[in-house]
Amino acid sequence: MTATLSETATRPEYARVERRKRALTEGRVLVLAAIVMSALTLRVAVTAFSPLAERIGADIGYSTAVVGVFGMIPTLMFAVSGLLTPVFVRRLGLERTALVAMLLAGFGMLVRALVGGTAELLIFSALALGGMGIGNVVIPPLVKRYFPDRLAVVSSLYITMVQLGTVVPALIAVPVAEAHGWRISLGLWAVLGFAAALPWIGVLRDRRGHDRVDNTALPPRTQEPKGQVWRSPLAWGMAGMFGMTSLTTYAIFTWLPKILSEAGASAAYGGTMVGLFALVGLVSAFTAPTIVARFRNPFPFVVGCAVFFFTAFAGLLIAPMTATLLWVVLLGLGPSTFPMALTLINMRTRTPQGSAALSGFTQGVGYAVACIGPVLFGMLHSATDGWGAPFAMLVVAVLVLLAGAWQACKPRMLEDTWK
Repeated sequence: MTATLSETATRPEYARVERRKRALTEGRVLVLAAIVMSALTLRVAVTAFSPLAERIGADIGYSTAVVGVFGMIPTLMFAVSGLLTPVFVRRLGLERTALVAMLLAGFGMLVRALVGGTAELLIFSALALGGMGIGNVVIPPLVKRYFPDRLAVVSSLYITMVQLGTVVPALIAVPVAEAHGWRISLGLWAVLGFAAALPWIGVLRDRRGHDRVDNTALPPRTQEPKGQVWRSPLAWGMAGMFGMTSLTTYAIFTWLPKILSEAGASAAYGGTMVGLFALVGLVSAFTAPTIVARFRNPFPFVVGCAVFFFTAFAGLLIAPMTATLLWVVLLGLGPSTFPMALTLINMRTRTPQGSAALSGFTQGVGYAVACIGPVLFGMLHSATDGWGAPFAMLVVAVLVLLAGAWQACKPRMLEDTWK
């Protein structure tokens, strides 16, 4: 990953890869398994906690205000990971970094289920989410490295796994906690983190000493001249699109149970609606990568997502218990811009190096901005004793999302826009 070739030298290499499409699993079964298992792990620490937040607080002694802090940690750690992961990748390589990420996620999830204080719960939640944040950044370039001929298919697959890992914990968190206690409900997901590390160990063992003849990865010589990603308007557009989607999504993950409980719903119902919110995202996980791959400029679809957001916000504000299923379904369709952004990371770059740079910048900057969402949403609710101001904040976030997507969706390459 250190040598450099000119752009004209790298384009034929990618053209040859694209012309010779291979069977999805041809020589890449272990890598595919590693990517799928890792993707399943990337959100479980978030949605396993959200439905149990008030229950855990009542047990270990933190106030409702602290729920917003817990809601901020995922995006904060994802932001830190986005900025630091490129450093780890340069030192360790993509595969070793992915292995470290899964071990951190598993260890953090295990220990946080055993601690007895708020500070320790915060620290080990942050550790688990840091591992997941590293995984967020390295999976797109790993997909580009091993599956350059199947970007849309594998992107759909791993994004689907991310959504499944978001849905299932939210759906079963409360029932498992009622049957076995919140520590079991929270800690059982550590098994998934450790299990996701196993195929990466196999990948590293398989690649040892065989890098030169390994035809499952692009040769490390195919690196283009480096630019400064932060100078690219495409990169800033991607960060805005991704960041505002994340801000809105994590504010909803954190506060939807509270919104519904104040409207008269039970805790179990709130957890189910969080699960439904995530489950609807499976629709976009299947469709959004294909849309991005087939349309030169998918911006009109982003506009449709914004309409879904605005309609859901109005419904939850005006009549939260009248047509709750409809509002939550529309709310779940809005973040289709998340898989679109992840797919655009690969569609708007030529090389794994460009993909890694854009992935790190997009997620680092995007999550840094997004981390204020859950806290600010809660502060506005506390200050106004209502949900009007918090939802107004989300409307502004979606407008910024549209502005970013206008830049991100234009048919151009990062390597042509950075300086």
